[in-house]
This record gives sequence, structure tokens and C-alpha cells, in this order.
Amino acid sequence: MSALSRFISSINPYTLLILGYISLMIVGSILLSLPFVHEVPVSFLDALFTSISAVSTTGLITVSMPDSYNLAGEIIIIILIQIGGIGYMSLASFVVLASRKKISTLSESLIKTDFSLPEGFSIIDFIRSVVIFAFSIEAVGAIILFILFWQANTPDALWQAIFHSISAFCTAGFSLFNNSLEDFKFNFWINLVITLLALGGSIGFIVFSDIYLRITGRKEHLTFTSRIILRFTLVFVSIGSFIVFLTESQFGDYSPENSLLVSIFQVMTASTTVGFNTYAIGDLSSGVLFLIIIMMLSGASPSGTGGGIKSTTITALYAVMVGTFRSQESITFAGRTIPPDKVRLAATNFFFYIIVLGTGIFLLSLIEEHPIFEIIFEATSALGTVGL
Repeated sequence: MSALSRFISSINPYTLLILGYISLMIVGSILLSLPFVHEVPVSFLDALFTSISAVSTTGLITVSMPDSYNLAGEIIIIILIQIGGIGYMSLASFVVLASRKKISTLSESLIKTDFSLPEGFSIIDFIRSVVIFAFSIEAVGAIILFILFWQANTPDALWQAIFHSISAFCTAGFSLFNNSLEDFKFNFWINLVITLLALGGSIGFIVFSDIYLRITGRKEHLTFTSRIILRFTLVFVSIGSFIVFLTESQFGDYSPENSLLVSIFQVMTASTTVGFNTYAIGDLSSGVLFLIIIMMLSGASPSGTGGGIKSTTITALYAVMVGTFRSQESITFAGRTIPPDKVRLAATNFFFYIIVLGTGIFLLSLIEEHPIFEIIFEATSALGTVGL
């Protein structure tokens, strides 16, 4: 082993991951600064912001995507989204495995760190499952969206379908429409496809790998982590959609069916952190906006493409609260004991997240003239990689 290899191996996996993503963001910003990818001139600062937003699958942007970048620029952005959503180490390792070579121990460590994999998962099987599953779902999504966009007389329907399928599955929320998906608010099928893609990405590769192994008979039961993620996602989206449907007065002119459709999509887009919207977010009532903030805070699931505090962290802290009220000596959820180290990790994640969010809100309030509620919303959307 060379001196460079030994030095790299000695670095903490989290540090290596961060350095890798920072390098990717810098390369992306340089590419997006090249004049030939622009429709109109774009500053380096805007290109840097766009690159960071794409790699982190946030979806916030300081310039109009369709008005600022041509096809070459859009291709660069969607590649950055794809790499950021699946993970650069997973894609690189998949290429290595496809060439019938063995991935290094360092690569395995980085992938396990990147996806927060629990014990018992085969790294090699997981990598293959992640990449094949992601590309397959995105391809199917693109085909269906192409048909739907074509039927809706959308210009460049094929490219729109490819771009939005990848953006949805990677929960990036980048759109080639200046008003996101507001023109399709009552199109049930486009809403459904985008929702399924976003849920597929946010639920996480752990769950789908687990389900695949269960279906093929290689596992007798889903893991405890997968059951928590599926239960949390179903309950969170269902309750949130019902509350918005009952309380948002802005939907009063819609039919009950359309009102429910718009309500479900806004809750889904916040809880999966995908960041698309079919209704102008700024026009929603304060109560619903506050609910969306809660949804964005909670976020998606570990090993998925979404952000936020994560469903497993929220579940662990909920179990701590219930256990404390009941004076239980051990923390349990759904009949299973949660190990103390997992509880400590959940508490650490939660408080670190809140500290970063609070610091961001404070700094923004010093330099921005906007009302504090709007600043809280924007900061939560950014940190949760939502992009609303």
C-alpha cells in the first residue's frame, strides 16, 4: 500500500465523504460556469449555488433553470442530481463490480457510512440493488411521464419526462418549469407518478433491498428498520394530508377530489423532501405552512435520497418519550427494544440538527428583512434539502 493510500485510509469515513461531495460540487460549479451551457450569462456564485443544490438534491435555485441553462447545462445538472441522489461511492463501486473486480475495504466503509446501513446487509448485494433499482425505477417513471406529458401537449415531452423522473426519484425537486408542477395540479396521473417516484427515493434503498430479499425468499421477515420506515411514512403522509384537506381554506373553490389531490401532493413533497409543488406555496395559510415546516423537519428515511432529521430518529425519540411517561427501564417500539447506542445516536442527530437550523435562522434574520416565519421556512427547506 502506497503512502497516499495509507493516508486516505487513516481519514475518518465521514470526512472522506464530505471531501468527496465538496469536490463534486466544485467541479459542477465550474462546468455550470462555462458560457456554452448558458441561455443567458450566469455568475459563478449562481453556478456554485446551483451545483451545491443539485448534488445535495435540495432543489433551491437562484436563477430560472429553463431561462438560464440550455440543454447542455440541464444535462450537467441532472447528472449532478443523479450522483448526489444515489451517492458517488455507490456508482463508482458499481462500475468496479461490473468489471468483475473487488471493491476495496475503504469503499465498503464509505458506502456503509453514506447510507447508514444496519448490521447484516451485504455491501456488494446492496450496491447492485441500489443502482439497478434506481435506474430501473427512473426509466419506468420516464416512460410513463413521457406519455403523460405528451398527452398534455408539453413541449420537449421526452426530455421533460427524463429530467423530472430522475429529479423526483432523487428527491431533488429541480424542474424545467418555472412554476414547478403547478400547471398539473389536477392531473391525477402525473401527480401519482411523481408521488410514487418521490416515495420510492425517500423510503430508502434499505427498505427496497429488504423487500427484494424477502420476495426472493432469501429473508424470512423484513428487518425492524424497514418496518419502522414503512409504518412512519404511511402514518405521517396520511395524517398530514387529512389535516391539510380539512384546514386549508385556499382549496375551497376546488372539488373535494381535487382538494384532496392537492393536499396529498403538498404533504408528500414536504415529507419526502422532494420539493416539487402543484400549488403556490406562498399562498398557503400560515397553519398549513407551519405543518409543512414540521414535515420538512422530520424528512425522509435513512439510506434514501431525501433529507431531514429522518424517520428512524423521530421514531426513536418518540419511543423515549413514551418510555419515560410509562417509567420503563428500557426503550421499546412496536414490541422491540431499541439499543441504548441507537437512542444516543438519535438524540445526537436531533440536537445537532436543531442547533444547525437555529444558527442558520439566526444568521439569516441578521441579514434579511423578511418576516421571521418566512426565514424559518426557507432555512428548514434548505437544511432538509427540500427546496420548497
